[in-house]
Amino acid sequence: MAEPPHSSQPKTFPVKPKQKPKPRTQNQTPESKYWSSFKNTQIQNLISVPSLTFSPSSPHSFAAAHSATVSIYKPQNDPLDSPTTTINSFKDVVSSVSFRSDGRLLAAGDLSGLVQVFDVGGSSAAARSALRRLRSHVRPVRFVHYPKLHRLRVISAGDDALVKVWDVAAGDSPVTELRGHKDYVRCGDSSPVNADTFITGSYDHTVKLWDVRVGDSKPAIEMNHGNPVEDVVFLPAGGIVATAGGNSVKFWDLIAGGKLVCSMEGHNKTVTSLCVGRIGKSSDDDLNQFRVLSVGLDGYMKVFDYASMKITHSMRFPAPLLSVAYSPDCKTRVIGTSNGIIYVGKKKMKEEEIVGGASEKSLFWRIRPLENTEKKVFRPSHFRYFQRGQSEKPSEGDYLIMRPKKVKLGEHDKLLKKFRHGEALVLVLEGRHPGNVVAVMEELVSRKKLMMCISNLDAEKLELLLVFLRKYCTVPRYSGLLMGLTKKVLEMRVDEIRGSEALRAHIRNLKRSVEEELKIQQSLQEIQGIISPLLKIAGRR
Repeated sequence: MAEPPHSSQPKTFPVKPKQKPKPRTQNQTPESKYWSSFKNTQIQNLISVPSLTFSPSSPHSFAAAHSATVSIYKPQNDPLDSPTTTINSFKDVVSSVSFRSDGRLLAAGDLSGLVQVFDVGGSSAAARSALRRLRSHVRPVRFVHYPKLHRLRVISAGDDALVKVWDVAAGDSPVTELRGHKDYVRCGDSSPVNADTFITGSYDHTVKLWDVRVGDSKPAIEMNHGNPVEDVVFLPAGGIVATAGGNSVKFWDLIAGGKLVCSMEGHNKTVTSLCVGRIGKSSDDDLNQFRVLSVGLDGYMKVFDYASMKITHSMRFPAPLLSVAYSPDCKTRVIGTSNGIIYVGKKKMKEEEIVGGASEKSLFWRIRPLENTEKKVFRPSHFRYFQRGQSEKPSEGDYLIMRPKKVKLGEHDKLLKKFRHGEALVLVLEGRHPGNVVAVMEELVSRKKLMMCISNLDAEKLELLLVFLRKYCTVPRYSGLLMGLTKKVLEMRVDEIRGSEALRAHIRNLKRSVEEELKIQQSLQEIQGIISPLLKIAGRR
């Protein structure tokens, strides 16, 4: 009987399809959506903004220190280009501002060492003149703060490494002077649960907890941040403080005696400012979650959830950031930059909130006719009739039938499928990809067409083949095939090689490569002969 015809199809070498790149914008978490919902507006044409603070009382205006000026803005105004109050009673650059707990007084310190208190609760004309001028620092003042639970005290500190507590109503001399720091004191904060305690941070890498009731300059607790401290802030419960210095933000447990809880190193450059912000509404306890906002010279704002110890949101700005503040009503976030721009982020109000807070007169103009909510049915005469269902997402009970992916073939695979063997070999030789060349050669060997293709190569294409053999015949990965092929090529095309000077040059290079490989192999055998007895001796021990 005659043998059945050979029915096996020629092999192909499919190229793996390119994987689709992952989108840069990953799926946003609910918290990322919350922070992204703030609509940013800019206040421009200022100078560097080192300090920002919000008034604790409604309507929660914010004060910005820039150059020798303090400007007060109302977030409800649109646009925010012009401030409601401007204070110019400074002889030097303003470095720090702070509102009193009722929002009626504002304290500010400048680089001349002067601390001034202004009445911002009345008319704008009265705010321009200072109620008190507290001069005791001989170096620039870097930190001024009104305690959260004490309306008569003001805390100040500066480059003279001194921390001073003032009684604004009593006089112009400090009540207490604390000398615990050894370098510039740049920041501080008061306790939200105790009117007599506060913390300060210094460039001597330390953060100190002070108690005004103790007369001496010995701090109650001292913590070492490890870098010059740029900002410190109490967390709402009062038992944990956050410190910023270098590119890290660290959290310390005061109840445990100043124990380090965790360290966040999410910034690439120095962290310059911290603040505490609340997510959600004050009426909803489930959404009353606090976050620590940090900004740095790398232009990033990071939101840190200290309960789960992770960064929940990050935002990039086009300039180094110096200060950040967050309004008590969770509706406004302000960030000050080194190039004199304030980025004001306002929370986008939902329609229900807008309608709920509107008057009856405004509601009259918001009434719209009831729209037809019935789903439109398309007929076969409509173009969208044939596109229906393409955007529908599968439900839980649906069976997904995946469409088989189309295999993408390379150009040499297409030539092999058309039995154009010579062209496929020349194509991969010109491409100079050794994996493809060896794969095509192996396929031609299985088809018994390799030697025929080599015999049909002209002088130019033969030169390409010799260059490839010289480069890869000694590679262990390909030498099993290429060494035997080299011998066959030399025997088959010896006449052409003798008649061409260029081909003889390639043969000389090929001979040199083989001789170098032989020397390497001989050296390796000598080394193996030296090492093997030592290994046997070591194995006996």
